[in-house]
Amino acid sequence: MLLEGKKIGILLESDFYEHEIWYYRYRFPEEGAEVHFLTRMWGQPSLTFTGHEYKAPFVCTESFENMSDEELRSYSALIIPSAMVSDRLRYSENLAELPPATDLMRRAFAEPGIVKGIICHGLWLMSRVPELIRGRRLVCHPNLYGDALNMGARYEDADVVVDDDLVTGRTGAQAGAFARTLIEQVASRSREPVGAGRRS
Repeated sequence: MLLEGKKIGILLESDFYEHEIWYYRYRFPEEGAEVHFLTRMWGQPSLTFTGHEYKAPFVCTESFENMSDEELRSYSALIIPSAMVSDRLRYSENLAELPPATDLMRRAFAEPGIVKGIICHGLWLMSRVPELIRGRRLVCHPNLYGDALNMGARYEDADVVVDDDLVTGRTGAQAGAFARTLIEQVASRSREPVGAGRRS
């Protein structure tokens, strides 16, 4: 199993793409990974989200709020999935502050040991921190092509694009190829000597 002992975090909110989330729920554990679905809990012990296609329920009990640096570094990868998850998570009641989910990703981008996975409309979550995307090679949903350009990204017309510790996918329909690539990236990093750098 390629991801034995690894932790994968997947951000979640309502209007998620069921086929994608269900796939991740089974695919990553097949490789030995421990999967955590993370959200903003709003002080609740659990929240039930509904999917976009079938309104399927998904109970989430884990929060990314107040995550320590040590806990953040325990993740081998963090994924921003497709559909409307990122749009819901980029809400901030105080516009002078980053949304908690965006701030989590800001911190994750400062950790090269964490693979960042962004697929489809997930790029929305990074709109407040374009400096983290500027100059990076990526792909996103065609509807976000202008957003990617405005953020200074180097858009590539491909189903999946790897730029060092950033893995991006075109749409939720490419979730399989996206997950396979992310698995490969996490596994290859775990085989590298400590301190070794890499460029894709």
